[in-house]
Amino acid sequence: MTTTTNTSEGTTSHGKAVLRDLSPLHRDLRRAIPDVYKGFGELSQAAFADGEMSKRTKELIALAIGVVEGCDGCIASHAQAAVRAGATRQEAAEAIGVTFLMHGGPATIHGARAYAAFCEFADAHDAGDAAS
Repeated sequence: MTTTTNTSEGTTSHGKAVLRDLSPLHRDLRRAIPDVYKGFGELSQAAFADGEMSKRTKELIALAIGVVEGCDGCIASHAQAAVRAGATRQEAAEAIGVTFLMHGGPATIHGARAYAAFCEFADAHDAGDAAS
């Protein structure tokens, strides 16, 4: 599976490059509002904790919401987290497929980006890349 999308402007990554680009922006804002980031981190940990639904399922839901919202940072972050939680390419594809029903045409664009991001992280994970 290819990890990038070829466009007329060149090759675009929808996974690691997105997270790398956002990292310094988050770092700067986190310095300005550390308590807000701390609270968000605690909410995130609570929301993704295993319960009746597994973390894997919750990350796939978050990935699908990222597609519907058209948020490339959410897509990349939750694609990576879903891989780390053990989600398969087929599970990601099926979660993305539901977004087509719920959000129509725009989901086909962000859904393709989400699947490319998921596969990028899955390929790295399969290759033993600890940063995946």
